Amino acid sequence: MSLFRKIFGSKSDSSQEELKSNDRGKYMPEIKLPIDERFTINFKANGGKFLYCEDLNEIYQNLESIIDENEWNDKKTLLLDENLKDKFKNSNIQTTTRISDSTFFLTTCENLIANDGSLLISSKQIYEKKLPELPINFIVFATTSQIVENIGEGLRGIKSKNRQRIPTNITTIKHFKSNDDKDFLSYGSSAKNLYLLLLEDL
Repeated sequence: MSLFRKIFGSKSDSSQEELKSNDRGKYMPEIKLPIDERFTINFKANGGKFLYCEDLNEIYQNLESIIDENEWNDKKTLLLDENLKDKFKNSNIQTTTRISDSTFFLTTCENLIANDGSLLISSKQIYEKKLPELPINFIVFATTSQIVENIGEGLRGIKSKNRQRIPTNITTIKHFKSNDDKDFLSYGSSAKNLYLLLLEDL
């Protein structure tokens, strides 16, 4: 299976996201796409690379494909999350906790934000490190149940799940392109070359 077969086919187009009022009648409400489709359209528009996976075996296969495609087989993976280390213990990756030794960062996130296609992350994923300090290449493992409407909903979810100790260093990643592709719209942000391995869990 080609690595990019699942990366956003031509099934949806942002121009089809909503039927405009003049096509439906003056007083008819505009139709919104489902939340997961809106996330994927906006995520793609931000430059992200997306692989939908039905089970963990597909996650592992697509991770291997990403590594092969980028020739990262002999490169080290920054892996900070202990739970993720256990999940990927049988994968053929060399892990490190030192940023300076790593080529890409394998991580989770707090939420996937539908209305702007960004990823919400916190100290649970990156500790107290700043985004520019981390590798340019990100591979993010997430599930469809983590998709929320907006950042406000994501922040409320973080607070309700972590009543004893709310994570710090909460931020979003929105620009998923290499430094060479940056334009003035993303100036001052930390752009990342980002792959999203999205597991269906709903």
